[in-house]
Amino acid sequence: MGLNKKSAFFANILLVLAFTAFIFGCASIQKPQGGPRDRTPPKLLKATPPNMTRNFSAKQIRLDFDEYFNLKVAEISISPAQEKVPLYKKVKKSIVVQFKDSLQKNTTYVINFGKGIADVNEGNILENFTYVFSTGPHIDSLSVSGSVQDLVTGEKQKDVTVMLLTPKQDTSLWGKKKPTIYATTDTSGNFSLNNLHPGDYYIYALKEASPNKIYDNENELVAFKKRPIHLQKDTSHVELTLFKQEPEKLRVIEHRFDVDGKMIFSFNKSLQKPSVKILSPAGFDDQKLVEFSPKKDTALVYMKNMDFDSLQVSFLQNNKPLDTLIMRKGRREAFTRNLTIQTNVGQSGLLKPTESLLITTSLPLASFDQSLITFNEDSTNIANYNLRQDTGNARRLVLKYPWKQGSRYQVVFNEGALTDIYGDKNKKIIRPFLADKLDNYGQLTVKVKVPDTSKSYIVQLLNEKKEVVKSDLISRNATLVYKNYPVGKYWISVVYDDNRNGKWDTGNVKRKEYPENIWQYNKQISLRANWEAEEDIDVPKEVINP
Repeated sequence: MGLNKKSAFFANILLVLAFTAFIFGCASIQKPQGGPRDRTPPKLLKATPPNMTRNFSAKQIRLDFDEYFNLKVAEISISPAQEKVPLYKKVKKSIVVQFKDSLQKNTTYVINFGKGIADVNEGNILENFTYVFSTGPHIDSLSVSGSVQDLVTGEKQKDVTVMLLTPKQDTSLWGKKKPTIYATTDTSGNFSLNNLHPGDYYIYALKEASPNKIYDNENELVAFKKRPIHLQKDTSHVELTLFKQEPEKLRVIEHRFDVDGKMIFSFNKSLQKPSVKILSPAGFDDQKLVEFSPKKDTALVYMKNMDFDSLQVSFLQNNKPLDTLIMRKGRREAFTRNLTIQTNVGQSGLLKPTESLLITTSLPLASFDQSLITFNEDSTNIANYNLRQDTGNARRLVLKYPWKQGSRYQVVFNEGALTDIYGDKNKKIIRPFLADKLDNYGQLTVKVKVPDTSKSYIVQLLNEKKEVVKSDLISRNATLVYKNYPVGKYWISVVYDDNRNGKWDTGNVKRKEYPENIWQYNKQISLRANWEAEEDIDVPKEVINP
């Protein structure tokens, strides 16, 4: 092949390679990556007639937005309410409101869209959007504003519905129909209700898991003011405190047989000195073992004799019958039982050196064979430990031993060491743990000064999650010592125990009863390792809620 032919050949090769690279290069081009996430809700571009129109006489309203959106008509309300509800239609990027009823003369109307408008892609909600107009020359302009907080934690609450009702509506609408005047709290717990007519209003707040603006669930948090707001000028700094109302009537909210045969009963509120009785068949009451949860709102019932097809179970409070129900199963129905254990050793594998080892079995025990249980300290077998069954809990074993800080321990339940009330035995179980060092714990001394020694107070120590870890009832100045508590962040709160019964009592909306006040000490307390902290607390005089 001559030089010219070689040059032509290589030129053709290069041309093919270049063309191939171009094709694949084009094929690999991808769409540009998106920018920051859109956090902007739909924006109103134009309203026809304009928002805040006076001498309104139109038959419909058109609201044009800058993007496509989803519309939840159930969120929308109009105040004053109309007998024939307006028709709300979504037309492309617009909302068209068509009135089906005549409008009152010289009246300010507010259409509240609540959380009914949200963009299609990201679901950004146009919060508290209202369209206001007046059929007369004047638009009502008064407002009520304030904040909402949780009574127990003291923290401001977002996404709470704050609503106003007239005295006529107060008893007839509350908890039955959605309000027409409402707003939602922002991320700081603040709210503002605007374009209000002078007059008297009752104010409520409602925090719901599934918002429908109706107080129809015992687990919802509620707040209210006993006295109406006499609205003649703008009213601000209204403070609402949410609480969970205790159900007026006790009821069983769950009852079932578990997979291992025990019966589980859950109640809608805590019981006082509860008990369970098997009414029939005769003789089966002696065959039961009952265990109540710490809050006394759940009962576990184990029957030693499972040879029945139905049981009549009665629940009592202070020895007075509350409710009775029938539990049914197949007489020969099979259940799956697996005898396992849990201990009070934390997830870190550490046992507090001042505590006993608590061993909780999945089923009540008939007996245990200590000869089949091995207990080791740093790989050395230990025989002089104390193991007993808790007399108040058939599922609890207590192992006592003078722990050596930092030492490694292991308790082994060999096969057959545990026998439950049905005759089932355990498979081999091994539980290693480490005795923690006291250096990892601290001591907190709190000197509490009360404002009135004729009254009662409950001082609560709360962990970082604001869960109560210790409560103390006092009626005079006191020094409280919290010894050997894990390092971490703590809070103090004080309940004004007005009825002196030693516990916090909640309120009641229908009876217009406030819950007992809780004062939050606003300083977070840091408990450090091997450290003794002191805190002086002056409890303020109780502020009576108007």
